[in-house]
Amino acid sequence: MTTEFKELRARLNDGRNLVVDDWSVSADQTWGIIGTNGSGKTVLSRLFAGDVRLSHGEVSGLPEHVAFVSLEAQAALIEQERREDESDLMDQKDIGTLVSELLAPVGEVADWIQLLGMEHILTQGFRSLSTGESRKVMLVNAVRQKPDLLILDEPLEGLDAKSREALADALFKLHESGQQLLWVANRLDELPDWLTHLAFVHDARLLVQGERESVLSSPEVHSLLHFDKPLSEFPEAPVKYGLNADDPLVRLVNGSIVYGERTLFSELNWQVEPGAHWAITGPNGCGKTSLLQMITGDNPQCYRNELYLFGMKRGSGETIWDIKKHIGLVSSSLQWEYRATTNVLTTVISGLYDSIGLYQAAGDDDRRLAEQWLEIIGLRQKANQSLHHLSYGEQRLVLIARALIKQPPLLILDEPCQGLDDPSREMVLAFIRRLSEQKTITLLYVTHHADEIPTGVSHHLRLGIDNSCGFEI
Repeated sequence: MTTEFKELRARLNDGRNLVVDDWSVSADQTWGIIGTNGSGKTVLSRLFAGDVRLSHGEVSGLPEHVAFVSLEAQAALIEQERREDESDLMDQKDIGTLVSELLAPVGEVADWIQLLGMEHILTQGFRSLSTGESRKVMLVNAVRQKPDLLILDEPLEGLDAKSREALADALFKLHESGQQLLWVANRLDELPDWLTHLAFVHDARLLVQGERESVLSSPEVHSLLHFDKPLSEFPEAPVKYGLNADDPLVRLVNGSIVYGERTLFSELNWQVEPGAHWAITGPNGCGKTSLLQMITGDNPQCYRNELYLFGMKRGSGETIWDIKKHIGLVSSSLQWEYRATTNVLTTVISGLYDSIGLYQAAGDDDRRLAEQWLEIIGLRQKANQSLHHLSYGEQRLVLIARALIKQPPLLILDEPCQGLDDPSREMVLAFIRRLSEQKTITLLYVTHHADEIPTGVSHHLRLGIDNSCGFEI
């Protein structure tokens, strides 16, 4: 069967029209979609489900059943779980839908569960999972449906190295078994070898299509998917923090994170000195994000631990704002939490006030500073657009600008490159390299890609899935 799209025009959230003049996808071809952030890759993939409203064009040969794995679908399921949270009506915390319930009948996907090392999360609630763990659940659930077409929108995003390798092998076997797949990618280095054809999207237009090598070697693709601009100078920091230089920014004494019968880590003694940049690594579910949320005050276990931040002991009368004003944050959980109805400019300004949304009038200086940061990340032209009308990758760039706008003493980057195309990722990594070369901002940097850790990050905290942790200095 061949799926054909002719003279298509589909309205995007930002007012542009996705343009597809003529595209045919036959059953003997395996396609990938590549392109820049905000180009329309995800909407192009959704054409196969027939759920994109068209203003013009013809479509034929659509598959009957399409299943999706994407960052957007992952965020939507987490939001649904939060809406259904009945903790306020119960005498105990509502853990939500169990992973075993989402994947029922579990026996049908037992091989996948074993392959991805998911046995220990079957009895957990979906919304309590780490980013990588919930990603695995989405993948297995989609495979379980045995769709006519399985669309994998960044399927390896958020997974640790071992899981990426295992999943890549499993998806190859799934492809070999005859399952029709469509791969949507931001990272060219994660494109599997078995893709035969590629479609390249830029600025809401299917620009180049055809056999894999001819697309990758085309001048348009090469020029648009490489970051070759000089990095702009950062604006001057808007505030002075006045911290005692002798106090560590973070000191954790015999720290632990425990959820029910599951211990993520224990007896962790850790100290972060000003100017000492740390990489934090470890497999999915080992507690990296929980540790960072304990620092930001977004995990209540900060009160059951002996934790000192910026010279203050947690639980000694300080407010959450006394802590947050010294911290900048980029993370998937923040991106999912940022549900306030706001435009891009306001989102960046909110970083000055440590709020989700802006609840006070912004001054002219705040606006000018936010506009400078939007110019640096290449989104100045989208300042007045709704944050939620941007692509996932563009939203991540906005949150990076939000974290950097006040140039805080402690900058927490929890997988900052998640969802970014190659040029945006190279730009953000250039930011991180520059930040790691100076001592006014201290980095805590979580990544699953060891090659993305700059040389200026000289300290290493490695957490293990088996309640082990170690240091590499």
